[in-house]
Amino acid sequence: MNKIFGAGLGTVFAILVVQQVSSAVYATHAPEKMGYFVDAPEEAASGPAEVELAPDWGMVLPAADLAAGEAAFARCQACHNIAAGGADGIGPNLFGVVGGPVMHRAGFAYSDAMAAHKAAAPAWGYDELDQFITAPNRYVPGTKMSFAGLRDTPTRINLIAYLRSQGSAGFAIPASDPARQPGAAPAEGEVPAEGAVAPGAETATAGSGGPAGAAPTDATAAGASPTQTTPVAPPAATSAAPGN
Repeated sequence: MNKIFGAGLGTVFAILVVQQVSSAVYATHAPEKMGYFVDAPEEAASGPAEVELAPDWGMVLPAADLAAGEAAFARCQACHNIAAGGADGIGPNLFGVVGGPVMHRAGFAYSDAMAAHKAAAPAWGYDELDQFITAPNRYVPGTKMSFAGLRDTPTRINLIAYLRSQGSAGFAIPASDPARQPGAAPAEGEVPAEGAVAPGAETATAGSGGPAGAAPTDATAAGASPTQTTPVAPPAATSAAPGN
């Protein structure tokens, strides 16, 4: 009986020892940082982020890097063909898509969302392609295209320039639009920030039509403050297909 009792105690002791040792060896520790880092810049405390201007196609397309655009298209090749006369894949063939009509491939099973979008924007102009490539599901909610989007603007410009070179070279590049360039004057109806001077603005003394720096007139000398005029920015160029 003593031997049996001792064997039982020894077994219990061995189990307790193994349990304590294993707890020490395989102890878990809370991570210093939970989860994964997501690079989402916070909105500035002073107000909403500055709205990004649409590309000035008249300037960026002639200077685009077609080789870089072809490299960017490599991520599209899993679903799209761009060869002239090539077959459709998971997505439609994109030869001649720039400036062409939405749903340009007869017989391809487009989504109902794309059919509804065609009524609002019937052609793939530069702006339309740029917005769609940036975030397909945001621009055409419900589209079957599962691509998350391409947020890098220079890469999108190169990609669109490459797409244009594949069957769409006849689609005209619009003239450069000063309203889309950095530092452009506010559009008509917008009020510049207090103290800001719009580009190209000229100051003139009250009662005179002379440029800034002209000698003050009697009205100015009498205490009248000079006035400042701000030119109205020209309207943004459109990128709709010809004839629309």
